Amino acid sequence: MSRSDTQSTRAPRRGSISNDDGIYNIRSRSRGHSRAPSREFKPDDDPGLRKEGDYRHAQVFKGKMLMWLAYQSVGVIYGDIGTSPLYVYSSTFTSAPSREDLIGVLSIILWSLTLMVTVKYILIILRADNDGEGGTFSTYALLSRYMNITNRDPREASLVKMRRHASGDLEQAGRAIRSGIENHKFFRGLLKVVGVLAVSMVLSDGVLTPAQSVLGAVQGAEVVNPNLSKGTIIGITDAILVMLFMIQPLGITKISYAFSPIIIIWLAFNAVFGIYNLVNYDAGVFKAFNPGYAFEYLMRHGEKGWRSLGGVLLAFTGVEALFADLGAFSRRAVQLSWLCYTYPCLLLAYIGQAAYISVHPDAYSNPFFNAAPPGTIYPALIIAILAAIVASQAIITATFQLLHQVMKLSYFPQLKVVHTSKIFHGQLYIPLANWLLMIGTILIASIYNNTTSLGNAYGVCVMFVTFFDTCMVSLTAMFVWRYSPYLVILPWLTIACLDGTFLSSALTKVPDGAWFTITLAIILGSIFLLWRFGKEQQWFAEAADRFPTSHFVQIGQDNQLSLTKRYEGDTLSCIKGFGIFFDKAGETTPIIFSQFALKLTAVPEVMVFFHLRPLEVPSVAPAERHTISRLAIPNCYRLVVRYGFNDNVISQDLASVVYDQIRSYLLTEQAKDEDAREDAMTTATENKTNDNSPADDATNEEKTGGESYNAELARLDAAFAHKVMYISGKEQMKIKPKTNFFRKTLLWAFLWIRDNTRTKMANLNVPADRSIEVGFLKEI
Repeated sequence: MSRSDTQSTRAPRRGSISNDDGIYNIRSRSRGHSRAPSREFKPDDDPGLRKEGDYRHAQVFKGKMLMWLAYQSVGVIYGDIGTSPLYVYSSTFTSAPSREDLIGVLSIILWSLTLMVTVKYILIILRADNDGEGGTFSTYALLSRYMNITNRDPREASLVKMRRHASGDLEQAGRAIRSGIENHKFFRGLLKVVGVLAVSMVLSDGVLTPAQSVLGAVQGAEVVNPNLSKGTIIGITDAILVMLFMIQPLGITKISYAFSPIIIIWLAFNAVFGIYNLVNYDAGVFKAFNPGYAFEYLMRHGEKGWRSLGGVLLAFTGVEALFADLGAFSRRAVQLSWLCYTYPCLLLAYIGQAAYISVHPDAYSNPFFNAAPPGTIYPALIIAILAAIVASQAIITATFQLLHQVMKLSYFPQLKVVHTSKIFHGQLYIPLANWLLMIGTILIASIYNNTTSLGNAYGVCVMFVTFFDTCMVSLTAMFVWRYSPYLVILPWLTIACLDGTFLSSALTKVPDGAWFTITLAIILGSIFLLWRFGKEQQWFAEAADRFPTSHFVQIGQDNQLSLTKRYEGDTLSCIKGFGIFFDKAGETTPIIFSQFALKLTAVPEVMVFFHLRPLEVPSVAPAERHTISRLAIPNCYRLVVRYGFNDNVISQDLASVVYDQIRSYLLTEQAKDEDAREDAMTTATENKTNDNSPADDATNEEKTGGESYNAELARLDAAFAHKVMYISGKEQMKIKPKTNFFRKTLLWAFLWIRDNTRTKMANLNVPADRSIEVGFLKEI
């Protein structure tokens, strides 16, 4: 067996949190105790813990619903790419171009849209979704399900379905590459950093995109009224941006009712204008479909031509948001809307503008409005402004999608997430992110007060993200789709060269403004990595308490409970009442229970481990919501509550719900046992041969079993009637002494953020007079 077949070959420094078999090897030092021995447990030993329906699955739509999603996607996804004809030529040329140069640039634009968007993203990268979610980070999450490259929160590991291919299913080269990545800390860390930087750069560009698109449209008003002051243009831009963010709580479906017609009409305007200009001016620009003109342009101008690629790449900026927005729609819907409508319209737009500029070279400075047919300038201005407003929606939606992904994978503190559709599960809204993004875009629009300045800051991060996507999807092709590395290397090299050419050109803009987006991306990425680093240290510190109940508690004579010998074997006294121990997701014994038992040397008369299991669905039917099982220690039950994002689980009558569920469970189990005993007694009666018959034994067993259930039910009723206790935890963390300065600084920053952000378990809506909070300290 090769090393890559062994799922737990790589152990983190202070504990192995996850591996692909679902087996968790935990070694840690418990505070005040000797090192806990190594143990193995499987989180699915309890049948109530894991169900197939718990895993996220990509939604598949067909027929009318698919067409409806494709219609929505036009209004949300393509606003950014679709409004690029407003400024691509003006950002590429610094003076009136010759016809030869114009055709060369047009050729680059046409083939960029074809190769970078249609071939690379629409046909290839969109297939690298993580159960319907898109974006570079989702591709990293997909790889982590097929490769042993990341640690996971043990409480949430059962929500991730591992699909790692056996080594025998990969070619020798693929096995060697996978083993090299999995067994080297540098490569595992590099993949993590790439995924985080990609998210950070999309968010960073997300601050610029609304300002760029709206400001570009409003500046078009100068064609009608050249006397408009710069302050007036900025004021109108800021007002539009405020309105844009104010409507985000409505949700994508409602927004698309207004936005999709705007983009559809806008793209139709571009297509019609393009056809008009081709007919009336220079149809000869069609020869730009020959890629030779693109190479001639670059060779003729050398460094100047290479630098101009920084303007050309604006033709496909927004493609990174296209991928990130995938979770709000579906792959088929996005492919359908691009190939059947958006792509042809954009081709006609750029060809038509080139036809007009060929005859009127000075029109390059404002190509869309200058090339508008006579009598259409006012409707064109109106639809351009409306389209520019919509253009911002792609990156805003992508921001919500990406933040949701990083929060789920513990790279950012939990923020409030609002799911805006009961039909399309990936459509969501994050209030805090929305308002922060609004403030950022307004500030940027006011500081960078024209599209040329914004264009200098724009594009660098986009090219970094597209390059990261190329690399991530190449790994996906090898380890998820199981293509031979020899088949992957040539397409990767070809696309990577294209990415590198555009990226190198965009990097020349760093001194002129792109430094801002890169700096912002580095700051955001550092925060994500810091939070993840701190969470992993927290998981390692908690590992000593993450064991089966039998690790802490043992059963003596007369069902008397006591601590195990490793915890001094003290007898546990009984507290009358009904105790509900809260746990976030549930893999094994809640840490709250172990801390309660160890600190108080007492346990409630009846105990319930209450595990919350959030699912990526709007609602879970009441009949499927609760799963109950009995644990090894007496009068202790596990209740797993599966709930959707629209379900309200924690309520004032929670204890009554828990009590009713457990009572129903016991009655059902009692009925099953009685039926089984009746069957056994009938069989024994038929085989009766003497006075000391099995039938008599079966009758005695039936009486004993019935009395046992009756006693259990009576104890449950008495405990609930006496007192209800909601038991939650308040975990305090401190940095270990003698920690080096750099590590101490990172951990201090993590703890500061942690102490100033809300957590789900700290804000349970339960009666305060019945709540017990167990404080405990962990060193990291």
